[in-house]
Formats: sequence, structure tokens, C-alpha cells
Amino acid sequence: MFESADAVLLARFQFAFTVAFHIIFPSFSIGLASFLAVLEGLWLITKRDVYLRLFKYWVRIFAVAFGMGVVSGVVMAYQIGTNWGVFADRAGPIIGPLMGYEVLSAFFLEAGFLGVMLFGLNRVGKGLHFFSTLMVAIGTLGSAFWILSVNSWMQTPAGYEMNEVGQFVAADWAAVIFNPSFPYRLVHMVLAAYITTALVVGAVGAWHLLRGNREEPIRIMFSMAMWMLTIVVPMQLYAGDAHGRNTLEYQPAKIAAIEGHYESYPDGHAPLILLGWPSNEAGETLYSIEVPLLGSLILTHDLTSPLQGLDAFPREDWPPTTIVFFTFRAMVGLGVLMLGLGLFSLYKRIRHKLYDSTWLHRYAVIMGPAGFAAVLCGWVTTEVGRQPFTVYNLLRTADSASPLDAPAVGASLLAFIIVYFFIFGAGTLYILRLMRGTPASSEEAPISEGPTRTAGFTQIQAPEHSRRPEAGD
Repeated sequence: MFESADAVLLARFQFAFTVAFHIIFPSFSIGLASFLAVLEGLWLITKRDVYLRLFKYWVRIFAVAFGMGVVSGVVMAYQIGTNWGVFADRAGPIIGPLMGYEVLSAFFLEAGFLGVMLFGLNRVGKGLHFFSTLMVAIGTLGSAFWILSVNSWMQTPAGYEMNEVGQFVAADWAAVIFNPSFPYRLVHMVLAAYITTALVVGAVGAWHLLRGNREEPIRIMFSMAMWMLTIVVPMQLYAGDAHGRNTLEYQPAKIAAIEGHYESYPDGHAPLILLGWPSNEAGETLYSIEVPLLGSLILTHDLTSPLQGLDAFPREDWPPTTIVFFTFRAMVGLGVLMLGLGLFSLYKRIRHKLYDSTWLHRYAVIMGPAGFAAVLCGWVTTEVGRQPFTVYNLLRTADSASPLDAPAVGASLLAFIIVYFFIFGAGTLYILRLMRGTPASSEEAPISEGPTRTAGFTQIQAPEHSRRPEAGD
């Protein structure tokens, strides 16, 4: 089946497939962990039971998403060893310690306090439990810190030197960690995680509102999600612009591919290509729809600053332009829709119709998965735009792979596809089932009552009368 396939291309597809599945869960759990810390903090400050009910509702969903994120992440380290042995050998002295720091600091922190957060509400003091929730939230952010430091170094390598056997070794660890693109990527990804979580929480709240459930927990979760979108999406637009300008400075070929510019503009005045079909074979963007001058204004904030096109780089160094051209536009388009949802909710809030607008609620439900789609499009743009290099301008992808046998890589790729869709599909369906419940229902509040011990096992129970009848019961 895979005899005539390119083994390196199959290995790239395999890594891309597993990374795409993995990034979905951290982009949700990072934001959800912070949301849980906010909810518990509000409960402690205000003493209002509604925040505790929301905490109990979302913490169970967080536990499932966190578990799937951990499991899906383990596979990537396995693939680096099997499929990308040369990369592991050449970049290991830098990549290995950074990944180790993530495990020793961030992952151990969040994993160590996770059990207390999930099961300790009735076993430890309120202060200690809140501290545990904060540690889990900080741990998720710490994981993002180290993982993005690794990826950013591969995009904009700094602080390294080459040893006698051709390996990258650290000459300055501070420069390695805080490489030129790292701060921009970290801010951009963390804000994306918060937006993704806000869209999911808002969609769940809106779905219940559409079903006629206007209880206080539903209204509060929807209101908090809409506030998050209203505030954070404009911040993300600013962060994205700063990230783009940083990429223009350090990875100009990637920006040229994203913009579809095959021709350089030494005097500025570059157009913004809205749509078209970039063709590396033809060396131009076919059927382009352009806005004059706007490309220079957006990229450099100046009409006369020079811009490099792909013609300034060797053709063998051009990234797959068509992919990054469209994934970037998909990400930006989704961002505009998110901004629209935030502004629409603000308008309805001002008019005191936030919980009464059917169109707003439908909009929020439809946008529920949009954060995940935008994150995937952004990562595809970033990673494919770095090609044909694994370490930008220093180590080519074709030279990074292990001696591979295409049928073996293809068979493992097929196995990953089958197993991932089965396991993570089941996990996702379970999360959706949890979201279908309400914060008031006993089956969605596993830590709502004190523990009772039966046959040596701790069981969490809620009184029968706390279960609300569902429609159709």
C-alpha cells in the first residue's frame, strides 16, 4: 500500500496528525484550568454557592481533557526517537533539556496537585484546595512556556554553537530559552487557549439557554465567556500583529509565502492579496484579488518599507506556499468571527438582552469549535511555513529523518489514525455528554457532597432530590 510513498513525507504526516490531535486538548485545558481557579476564587471571596456549582461542573470536564492531552503527548516523544533520529541526535543537547525542564517543573506541578484539586475539596481546607487549583493552572501555563520555548528555538535558533560532531549545544541558555520569537509565540498561544476555552464555555451556556434553561449558573458561565471574548480577542489581534512583524524580521520567506508574494517590493507599496491560488511551479499567485498598498501597511505599518518576496530566496528553500496561504486566511477569518461574537454580545449586554437573544445564542453555539480550528490553522501555518527546515535555515527536514522504511511508517500511521479516532473520539463524546448536563445535576457534580466509604472505596454521592428532571424523562 505504501511501497511507492516517500518515507519522510509519511513521517511528516504521522507527526502532523498526532500533534494536531494533541494540541486540541492543551489549548482547552490551559484556559479551563485558569477558569477553574477564577471560579473557586470567586466562591471563596463572595461565598456564593453558584461559583462552587460551576467549579464542580467544569472540573470533571477538565479532568477528562487533561488526561487525553497527556496520553496524546507521550506519542510525540516516541516518534522523535523512531522517525526523526538524526534530528534527535543533532538538536538533542538543546531540545532534550528543555523538554526535561517541562516535565520536572510544570508537569510535575500540575500532576502533583491535580488529585487534590479533583478529590480534595471535602478532605483538605478551602485555602489548600484553592492553592492546589492555582498550582494546576500555573503548571499548565508552565508547560506552555517550555514547549513553546522548544518550538520557538526551532523557528528562530539562538544561543547555540556547534560541537565537533555537528550537534547544536547551548552557549547561552538564556538566549536559547528566550529566543527572538519566543515571547510573541507564548503570548499568542496562551491568549488563543483562553479564547478557545471561552468559546467552549460560551457555547455550552448558549446551548442551555436555547433549551430554555436560564438558571443562574448557566447565565453566569455564558456572561463570563462573553466578557472574556470581548476583552481578549482584541488583545489577540494586537498580539498577532506583533507576532507577524517578528516573523517578518526573522522568517521573511514564511511571511512571503503567507502573503502570496513571489515578487519583492524594494520600494514598498505591496498589495494585500485577499484570495488567489499561490503556485510555486508558476512562481506567482494565480487569480489573485488584491487591495493596493494594504500589504505594506499591515506588515510594516509603513507604505515605503521594502518587502522581500519569494524571489529573494532560493527556490529549494520555498515553503509549501498554498497550504500556509489558506490556513493563515482561515485563522484570520475565524478571528474576525470571534471578534464579531464578542462585539455582538457586548451590544446585547448593553441593551440588557444578553440572555434573551436567540441569534446571539445560536452564533455562540456555532462558534464553539472555532477556537480549536483557529489553533490548528495557526500551527499548520507556523510549522509548514518553516519548511523545508526542522531548525530554521540550519537543519533541513530531509536530513533530519531516521533511515525509514515507507511501508513501516505508513502502517504505523494507519494504526495511529484508527486508534486515535477510536480513543479520542470516545473521549470527546464523553465530554460532550458531560456538557449536556447542568451544574445542578448530581451526575455532573462528583464532588458535591462529602465522601462516604463503602467496601474500602471512597464514593462521591449526591442526594437523589438534587437531580433535576431532563426534558423527555
